[in-house]
Amino acid sequence: MNPKVDEYMNSAQKWQEEMLKLRTIVLDCHLTEEVKWGQPCYTFKNSNIVLIHGFKEYCALLFMKGALLSDTHGILIQQTENVQAGRQIRFINVKEIEQQETLLKAYIYEAIEVEKAGLKVNFNKDVELVLPEEFRKKLEEMPLLKSAFEALTPGRQRAYNLYFSTPKQSKTRESRIENYIPKIINGKGLNDCTCGLSKRLPMCDGSHKIIR
Repeated sequence: MNPKVDEYMNSAQKWQEEMLKLRTIVLDCHLTEEVKWGQPCYTFKNSNIVLIHGFKEYCALLFMKGALLSDTHGILIQQTENVQAGRQIRFINVKEIEQQETLLKAYIYEAIEVEKAGLKVNFNKDVELVLPEEFRKKLEEMPLLKSAFEALTPGRQRAYNLYFSTPKQSKTRESRIENYIPKIINGKGLNDCTCGLSKRLPMCDGSHKIIR
């Protein structure tokens, strides 16, 4: 059990009981517990398998390569049309999680087997990004930002778009966009650490200083 995840769970203002139960289930599957993208993340040999995260209306397990799972029970959800790899299983109470514990472990073990087999998601690079309105307006207002975003690799564009699109509140989307404008202009991806100590980190967690 990672102390950073303890801190995350203890400070959670919503879905705490649900996330604690999900944590127990995932750890029973012998994954390594970390914090990435500000969320509890569970890995197998340094490869991301599943995240636990909470939203306003639900908490969820996010399978990083969920699109490759068989999903025989039809419980995986594609969060937005832009998401090609990740899939969620959503919950609104602990009882739901307890009832599906055996099934959830089966999905987690399948995700581990997908990673062991080295399977990759075949991203459709021709899919047009559906940008949130707040980001479209910012690109119109800032030609430099627009040209910098268009110069990013398709994968980096998708990562930013997913991160900006996820929040349901416009204010939160705007805040995320403002915080990452400098990185986009500098040609950096969402997960690129700009501290100079590492070329690529899941997210600077305070041990490295992000240069704005």
